[in-house]
Amino acid sequence: MKRQLWTGAGLVFVGIGAVGAFLPLLPTVPFLLLALFCFARGNPVWEQRLLDHPTYGPLLRDWRKRRAIPRRAKWAALIAMGVSVLVTACTAGWPWVLIPLGVMALSGTWIWTRNE
Repeated sequence: MKRQLWTGAGLVFVGIGAVGAFLPLLPTVPFLLLALFCFARGNPVWEQRLLDHPTYGPLLRDWRKRRAIPRRAKWAALIAMGVSVLVTACTAGWPWVLIPLGVMALSGTWIWTRNE
């Protein structure tokens, strides 16, 4: 039963990550990392498929081996977060813009300080 729950959670995270590939407000790789974690416990074959993916596999392997984020991925994440802040500022305005700004400040700092 546990394996099915881990596999189900992995599928949910892959789905959210897939949506994040098309929406700048939603990150992709963190959800794929969660899916990888779940698949390692529920379905090792799907875990390997994620690790072998041509686009996301190298990022996932780097994170697993060295806890590293490539500089290109760091810039992409920060730019996407910046766009989110600007969209929120233009649409929702003050004080709502403080929410994505705070998220960007915390998560952006964390992302930028990871190994490359």
